[in-house]
Amino acid sequence: MRDETAAAAPSRIQTGAVTLQTPAPSPVPVPGRERRRAAYAALDLGTNNCRLLVAEPTFSGFRVIDAFSRIVRLGEGLGTSDRLSEAAIERTVEALRICRSKMEARGVQRAKIIATEACRLAVNGAAFVERVRRGVGLDLEIVDRQTEAYLAVTGCAALADPLAESVIIFDIGGGSTEIAWLDGAAANPSTDPTLRIRAWDSLPVGVVTLAERHGGAEVTRRMFEGMVEEVAEKLSAFAIRAAAAATAPNFHLLGTSGTVTTIAAMHLRLARYERRRVDGLWMSDDAVSTAIDDLLDTRLEQRADNPCIGRDRADLVLAGCAILEAIRRAFPSERLRIADRGLREGLLMNMMREDGVWNRKAVR
Repeated sequence: MRDETAAAAPSRIQTGAVTLQTPAPSPVPVPGRERRRAAYAALDLGTNNCRLLVAEPTFSGFRVIDAFSRIVRLGEGLGTSDRLSEAAIERTVEALRICRSKMEARGVQRAKIIATEACRLAVNGAAFVERVRRGVGLDLEIVDRQTEAYLAVTGCAALADPLAESVIIFDIGGGSTEIAWLDGAAANPSTDPTLRIRAWDSLPVGVVTLAERHGGAEVTRRMFEGMVEEVAEKLSAFAIRAAAAATAPNFHLLGTSGTVTTIAAMHLRLARYERRRVDGLWMSDDAVSTAIDDLLDTRLEQRADNPCIGRDRADLVLAGCAILEAIRRAFPSERLRIADRGLREGLLMNMMREDGVWNRKAVR
């Protein structure tokens, strides 16, 4: 086994409101060449995925200049155990090294690096964070459930129908599912969507943990209903608090996660995944039901061979569909909007808002 702490520790990348300690060298100014804008990075280390976005601010948002995503299954086994396994840790550390290299290459000046449910649950979560700090030079912050829910809202709220007086936003993760009830923008025009949150919850169930408890390889309809019932029980308290959401004019659901983007790709019959066609897509209730039914009729190898699912997610996608189904039953809606965005976008928006970049004339 490789000893991560025995090797010379790399210089740390500090995160939050400070400048990175090891930025790429500033380019020498060249006449006629536009000065390079500040680069920001957001890294979301979840139970299943390690995902990075590097972006620079534009006039009213940001432009992605680099990205990285890898399925690491950090929370593998947490459905039945309370520890991160050594194999999962090593996979994750390798992915984090790639992320650090990308940030350095892009000259990132400010970063936010978070870990979510797997590190919250694991008894060795804090030890893993320290191992990453010493061995990789990244300061992971284990965020609480409210922060995760609020980041999901921040990253996705721009896709809400401006005419909707109520929206349910949800993020189906590997180890947890965040869900929030938002007032419509007309009722509360604040530029910070988290100020429109009426209620929120973080359900201790995600695609990895649910699949490990019920099985994800070959899922019968009876097994699927068992998963839906488990999620419905965990969702019930929030469903009571937010019962009025679905009665508001123009109410709709807004979902983010690999589950909902897969459903969208199935609906569009994409030969390969295309983010530009999926992000922002509206799906009818009947179309969502059809896509889930089609997936339930597939076998593991068929899902693995589908380029919009892949072998790494073939045993998880039906667990995600069960979580989605429980939400749909609790909050019936004729419309679901699909978001291929989430925590990373929320982190970037928050950092840039805090820095006041959109108030600067220099951002063009």
